[in-house]
Amino acid sequence: MRKLLPLIGTPSGSHPGGRSAMTCRFRCGDACFHEVPNTSSNEYVGDVIAGALSRRSMMRAAAVVTVAAAGAGAVGVAGAPSAQAAPVAGKGQGHGSAPKGARGLRFTPVAPNTEDAVVVPEGYRQDVVIRWGEPILRGAPAFDPEKQTAKAQAGQFGYNNDFLALLPLHGERGRQLLVANHEYTDEVLMFRGYDPENPTREQVEIAWAAHGLSAVVVEEDRRSGRLTPVPRHHLNRRVTATTEFRLTGPAAGSDLVKTSADRTGTKVLGTLNNCSGGTTPWGTTLHGEENFNQYFANSSRATDKRYGVGTGATERKWERFDKRFDVAQEPNEVHRFGYVVELDPYDPTSTPRKHTLLGRFKHEAATVRLTQDGRPVVYTGDDERFDYFYKFVGSKRMKRGSSRSVREHNLSLLDEGTLYVAKLTGDSPATDIDGSGKLPADGEFDGSGRWIPLVTATADGAVSHVEGMTAEEVCVFTRLAGDKVGATKMDRPEDIEPSPHTGKVYVALTNNSNRGKSGYAGPDEANPRSSNKHGHVLELTERFNRPESTTFAWSLFLVAGDPEDPSTYFAGFPKDAVSPISCPDNVAFDDHGNLWLSTDGNALGNHDGLFGVATKGDRRGELKQFLTVPNGAETCGPVIQDRRVLVAVQHPGEIDGASVEKPASTWPDGPGKIVRPAVVAVWRADGRDIGV
Repeated sequence: MRKLLPLIGTPSGSHPGGRSAMTCRFRCGDACFHEVPNTSSNEYVGDVIAGALSRRSMMRAAAVVTVAAAGAGAVGVAGAPSAQAAPVAGKGQGHGSAPKGARGLRFTPVAPNTEDAVVVPEGYRQDVVIRWGEPILRGAPAFDPEKQTAKAQAGQFGYNNDFLALLPLHGERGRQLLVANHEYTDEVLMFRGYDPENPTREQVEIAWAAHGLSAVVVEEDRRSGRLTPVPRHHLNRRVTATTEFRLTGPAAGSDLVKTSADRTGTKVLGTLNNCSGGTTPWGTTLHGEENFNQYFANSSRATDKRYGVGTGATERKWERFDKRFDVAQEPNEVHRFGYVVELDPYDPTSTPRKHTLLGRFKHEAATVRLTQDGRPVVYTGDDERFDYFYKFVGSKRMKRGSSRSVREHNLSLLDEGTLYVAKLTGDSPATDIDGSGKLPADGEFDGSGRWIPLVTATADGAVSHVEGMTAEEVCVFTRLAGDKVGATKMDRPEDIEPSPHTGKVYVALTNNSNRGKSGYAGPDEANPRSSNKHGHVLELTERFNRPESTTFAWSLFLVAGDPEDPSTYFAGFPKDAVSPISCPDNVAFDDHGNLWLSTDGNALGNHDGLFGVATKGDRRGELKQFLTVPNGAETCGPVIQDRRVLVAVQHPGEIDGASVEKPASTWPDGPGKIVRPAVVAVWRADGRDIGV
């Protein structure tokens, strides 16, 4: 195992997980060094056991119907192969032995490491698909880190790629449409000689252009497995921090979102801090605006404090160059960010939308499942310590077809329906949950839950279900609505995705170092560890496996960390036969029903990576590491296809004290080149399917 490059400088404080201080500054505005925004006194899972519907009774009820009853969002479950547990590399299995595992996970696991590279399993190959700054629009110049301009960046692939989607291109053989989020900028790694106290207007405008979304057609080389961008394709597009968006839903047009530049309250410039996302059955992509609070300065309002908006200057100082980022001058501009964005990637002239009915908070992602009668259900989480996760159930049915009227109908599906927040109940005595992660007497962290309605919108208007709040207020101050109805405080609910095989919903809870500390909520059955450094994964089963249900059963599928730590749990699979994992973040599924997890902030001292874990059959809980990313990087946006895996390598080299002049990584282009976030494709050298 190679050693990490020496750190340049030292962290300014203790950071959660394995994140550097630099990552905390630029990605989330040092959220973990600020007071937790949620100071409500909601009940916790262990306090509301009495009188609740037990998980076991719910599971018995759910068992009376087949998985097929879930309709369009679920299919039949194939039987899993029966095999003996195979030890992971470094725990008894050499790299030369034939890899075993659940179908789709039959590869030799990558050992935990600190290499400044993307490390993939034996027998696999990799290549960079596209890097920050590569031209994708007609007229955009080749990337030159010493001659960056805002105009050039607006036609080039953006910075810090996160969520990825690969969409089909009918009629163009061997081509797909890649859509990527660009979450945030890391100016000290972008600009030589950057002065954080005195950024220039040009640097700020470049950063505006480097945020947002990219759509770019990619072409497959059938012989090698590589994907290469197709520049100047008519579907290629950049969406930036200055692109016009349409605000929809109950809050659109309300006084809460009107500004001096937009007195209609319906037109917003730009999208910020797009983290993960999702694809829709009607052919669009969804993008979650996450840590938007860090871009806004000089707030003094209590509602803004609930969202973590600061009272002073921001890290990037954008408020010096555009008053809309100064809350003191434009108090409502901040209310226009923190939504789920919908993009029609097949129409590069379309106006993207921000759906206020899905709530305003730090959206990590938004994933869709259809009800049996074709209505959308969207799951989304609020990535903050002690905040909540949500579900939207639409009231309009999706239409099939590609005509303009059909597409316009489908683009309105997320503007009518009901938004819910989750409240969980444990089924074990509070005395069984001591904060150590020790399993309760019944052998499982589990319980039941219900979806509490917050707001319902129809074509005739919207109605609030929260006492003392209007529908518009619920959509703009959704966190406050969750506080009022007593939603369950969780350990940073990030990506949430329903399995296309079983309909079960998986919630990645990344970590919460404040759990159990003085003045904060203690452990409960859904968040069972104090000072939770490594996170866990919740498995949720909707009643009768219908996504529109208002009750559900839940259990902890995975409690992350070093398998030798007694507080860890891998769905009951032998812990000497799994890879160590810390801080699960983005999730995805393969065609075999395996859950794939990318990590953010590995607190075990190794680099972040991508992992696959079986969710069913005899090997349920078998977790294997598929790849690791370079120094300072995070693994994002996994796309799992039959013969290809894509990951977004975000913020490589983001280590305390690093800069353009003193890089902490040489990835992806080697010594002497600027460090660049990029998308990487991985495939089998023999051309066969992944993990079979």
